Amino acid sequence: MTTFDFSPLYRSAIGFDHLGSLLDSISTNERTASTYPPYNIELLSDDEYRITMAVAGFSEADINVEVENNTLTVSSTNSEDKSDSDRNYLHRGIAERHFKRQFKLADHIKVNGATMENGLLHIDLEREVPEAMKPRQIAINSNVDNSRLLKSA
Repeated sequence: MTTFDFSPLYRSAIGFDHLGSLLDSISTNERTASTYPPYNIELLSDDEYRITMAVAGFSEADINVEVENNTLTVSSTNSEDKSDSDRNYLHRGIAERHFKRQFKLADHIKVNGATMENGLLHIDLEREVPEAMKPRQIAINSNVDNSRLLKSA
């Protein structure tokens, strides 16, 4: 895979070092990212999203969901049921291993909550743009002095 050098961006731009670091971390994470557990990201409306993760075999107590510095982290705390030690599996296809999945959140994204249903973890997100950041219409005032226009004609 091709790697990118973002050092010229750091030299010529002021205040965009966070962007370069973000791009660098994304390219690094793509090379080492795990595919477990599988997940979907849905757009529910213009400003509402849902992340759905398949976490069969885990209970609510086994999963941690936390947000820190615009990063949503979903991880497991308990990997296997201790009562499975006396079982003799011929095939074990339900993965119950430790995992840690991280999602970078854009600015103004708020996590509204998480629910678990039928082995699926649903995390609801919402974009809340502050009033100062929303687009606003600027009225155009006409301050033309009509008397000056008539005299020049």
